[in-house]
Amino acid sequence: MPRKKAPKCFPSASDSVKDATLCIISPQTKSDSYKLAFDDPRFLLRDELRGVRLQLEIMKPDMIQQEHGIHSTIVIFGGTRIPDPETAAKRLQEEEMQAQRQPLNEMADLRVNCAKRVLAKSHYYNEAKELARMVTERCLNDDECDLVVSTGGGPGIMEAANRGAYEAGGKSIGLNIVLPHEQAPNQYITPELCFQFHYFAMRKMHFLMRARALVAFPGGYGTLDELFETLTLIQTKKIKPLPVILFGRDFWRRAIDFDFLVNEGVIAPEDKNLFYRVEKADEAWQIIRDFYFQDTNDASP
Repeated sequence: MPRKKAPKCFPSASDSVKDATLCIISPQTKSDSYKLAFDDPRFLLRDELRGVRLQLEIMKPDMIQQEHGIHSTIVIFGGTRIPDPETAAKRLQEEEMQAQRQPLNEMADLRVNCAKRVLAKSHYYNEAKELARMVTERCLNDDECDLVVSTGGGPGIMEAANRGAYEAGGKSIGLNIVLPHEQAPNQYITPELCFQFHYFAMRKMHFLMRARALVAFPGGYGTLDELFETLTLIQTKKIKPLPVILFGRDFWRRAIDFDFLVNEGVIAPEDKNLFYRVEKADEAWQIIRDFYFQDTNDASP
């Protein structure tokens, strides 16, 4: 027979909050100082409480993911400005029409050129979606695979990855952050696994706490930040090795000249072996499978 849980000696915090509302109204009980510390938003938002807020941002997402049985993730991130091909084509058309109304306008020409480059990269939206589908379908049908797709929760490449998991019938995680723009979570994240952060540092920690692979598509400062954070932690052995996969060989060769860094003596030649370059979802999935589900790793960086 299962043992009954012993009754708690102390009231819960929620009980105390409820009981606190029953007090007699007086000038003393109306004072902010009388509020329970953990039920006082103004107190919790003070600069001196930053350490407490950092701890809360560690604990809340971690506890919720534990409750949902999330142990291992595939982190997929990339540019928020890389939409699906149809949307990219429409935006290019709009920029071209705008440029026609502004002849000899350098900024208009620049926007057209950028729209063309985004359209050229928009096929990666489909690759991100396909990779997330592959991971999710495999792990829905294999007891030995518990990988869950995790993204930054925004639009573009991140939306594609959440969408791939959603359309495969699985769950996925979104780690959003409060920003002046691009902060709304995409519609494909599993609602109960959609988180919001204030601190970039805590968000990046959660990306890697359960990561079994990190997949970087073409992107800007945020993508580069996540990529270099991960490479640094692997290089310095702060975390165990995991596959770091870069989608878009030409993009990454132009964005980061790793050979230059080696020749300058600021990284070691073997540091170039910390990542792989791929173009297609099946290449990336094969690297992950070889790393975790097979005895040999034949994939070459």
